[in-house]
Amino acid sequence: MAHLNYKHLQYFWAVAHEGNLTRAAEKMHVSQSALSIQIQKLEEQLGHALFERRGRQLVLTEAGSVVLDHADQIFNTGEELLVALRDRVSGAASLLRVGARSNLSRNFQMKFLAPVLARDDVRLLLTSGSFTDLIKDLETHKIDVVLSNILPIRDGNATWVPHLIDEQGISLIATPELAEKWQDRDEAIAGAPLVLPTVDSGVRVGFDSLIETRKWAPKIVAESDDMALLRLLIRGGVGIGVVPPIVVEHELSSGKLVEIDTVPGLTETFFAITLSRLFPNMVLQDLL
Repeated sequence: MAHLNYKHLQYFWAVAHEGNLTRAAEKMHVSQSALSIQIQKLEEQLGHALFERRGRQLVLTEAGSVVLDHADQIFNTGEELLVALRDRVSGAASLLRVGARSNLSRNFQMKFLAPVLARDDVRLLLTSGSFTDLIKDLETHKIDVVLSNILPIRDGNATWVPHLIDEQGISLIATPELAEKWQDRDEAIAGAPLVLPTVDSGVRVGFDSLIETRKWAPKIVAESDDMALLRLLIRGGVGIGVVPPIVVEHELSSGKLVEIDTVPGLTETFFAITLSRLFPNMVLQDLL
């Protein structure tokens, strides 16, 4: 077989991801007819049809799926190489791009990043967003690592790798006034006003399982997916918070809030999610 024409492969790759010849042609700045011809040449060289048409949609054949898997690796590796060498060529400070779930504790993020915050040879770029969006940014090399307190099921197509970096117990946290009134842990969970993370958090899943097992009907007065807002609600005396102590560590050390008790069997797990890379970010490697 003659050497693979990578330009033909790139055209195929664009159409496969767009699923539409018109959009792919616009993205690649070529005509639809030119794009079709280049893909036909690739099919002739490989000896297999790569697409079949279903209505207006182009669908990958079995051979097309195999080719796409390899094309993804080839072009992602190329992008990875550019990212890895960009700062070295420019002589700039090493860049570490960190994405964090929008509801992740800021205190936790600061503790995790503490080893690089004081380095004058590192520049940090910090973003936040939904897990889905962050994983997309990770897989397209827009960020180097995702910090998360959840870990969805990893299917066979996932290219990311999770690193367990911490696991913390969950406590009942309250103002001194509320803590004085609700000193018993079980009574507090069953009857006190509670401030909780929303149902999509790992903490809430474990908490709901606990109250279902105990047949409790707690009084939930506030829920939020934002740890910073939960912290303010707890500080304001709205209710007893069910959170990791790190979320309110400054208030605990100053006495503005107190820990009533730990919640048995309930933890929050923290992950750093990366890609398996040929050219790893060395700052990130040190941090992990």
